[in-house]
Amino acid sequence: MLEAPLSDIREELETNLFGIIRVARAFAPVLAEQPQSSMVNVLSALSWVSFGRGYEISKAAAWSATNALRLALRGQGTIVTALHVGYMDTDMTAGVDAAKADPRDVARLTAEAIIAGRFEILADDPTRALKSLLSKDVTALYAQLAPA
Repeated sequence: MLEAPLSDIREELETNLFGIIRVARAFAPVLAEQPQSSMVNVLSALSWVSFGRGYEISKAAAWSATNALRLALRGQGTIVTALHVGYMDTDMTAGVDAAKADPRDVARLTAEAIIAGRFEILADDPTRALKSLLSKDVTALYAQLAPA
């Protein structure tokens, strides 16, 4: 974060934060015409933990924007759902050697969440484990910060 070009961080924010805002602004009027509607924002397990790169910063900001959109669109009957997932088996993660969620499973969980009117989807075990650490001391997420 201290050395990466600011243009790289801005690019991540442009996509992951301002992209969500632009899509919400464009579709909110259309969604308002329906008695009930849904919007799903694809976030990440990295919304909650950082490795010091711009990507996590943008996903944390997108999580905050998702929460703001929930409040802003509630009155028109639109439920905004956050999809948090670690690695998903897609072209984007083809070079990553780690456990990956099956996109079909994530799609099924997402459809079930929309039907149930849920605000959040934790799509895999690593994401659920990470979310469970949020109420603990910050050293639960960042062991390197614990006193020696």
